[in-house]
Amino acid sequence: MALKIKKVLVSQPKPATEKSPYFDIAEKFGVEIDFRPFFKVEPLTSKEFRQQKISILDHTAVVFTSRHAINHFFHLCEELRVAIPETMKYFCVTEAIAVYLQKYIVYRKRKIFFGQTGKVEDLAVVIGKHPKEKYLIPVSDIHKEDLISLLEAKKISYTKAVMYRTVSNDFEDNEKFDYDMLVFFSPSGISSLLKNFPNFEQKDIKIGCFGPTTAKAIKDAGLRLDMEAPTPEAPSITAALEMYLKKQQSEKG
Repeated sequence: MALKIKKVLVSQPKPATEKSPYFDIAEKFGVEIDFRPFFKVEPLTSKEFRQQKISILDHTAVVFTSRHAINHFFHLCEELRVAIPETMKYFCVTEAIAVYLQKYIVYRKRKIFFGQTGKVEDLAVVIGKHPKEKYLIPVSDIHKEDLISLLEAKKISYTKAVMYRTVSNDFEDNEKFDYDMLVFFSPSGISSLLKNFPNFEQKDIKIGCFGPTTAKAIKDAGLRLDMEAPTPEAPSITAALEMYLKKQQSEKG
């Protein structure tokens, strides 16, 4: 018998490479997978940023927790005609984010530090070894406070600077929304779904997600969670999706 799930919406940008497991899954199970983020990140204008009355050059170090933060920081500096001195230090939550700095600076000539585990606790330990710096933390209008709390506990001097915002990526009125399954990666995605479709009724639509905070947001919205990653059996969302479709296929027999 045919699979009940024919069309899946993955709320992320389309993978840049054809080697993505999503394409293998689509082919293997004969499902259609659409990629469409439910929200997008927009820069603050230089005028909006100036209203925060923050002087970037009053700081001796910048803390980056994402690539978005790096992009918006350097674009804003360019717009404000702020020349970042070579003495500026950079602290990143992971090595991958630190390496991304190469897009904007000569990496080997700068003082760059990063955490080993990808956890903010680890980054706070690294920052704690440089207590005399004045840190600037570029953030989105919606952000977690974990790192801020850790720095306050260590009595580190910092300024939080909102440099970009997360906005709902609205669906057009004539856009079809005929999916059998929706896959989410953050609570913002759930908020955006309910903003776009205030009368959304889940019925037979399956909902999958990655991460405990997203799972909580789905349940808090009164929706049913059908598939979750990471788990010991499914460390990634693609592994979870493949397992889910395989199970459904065997049930259909």
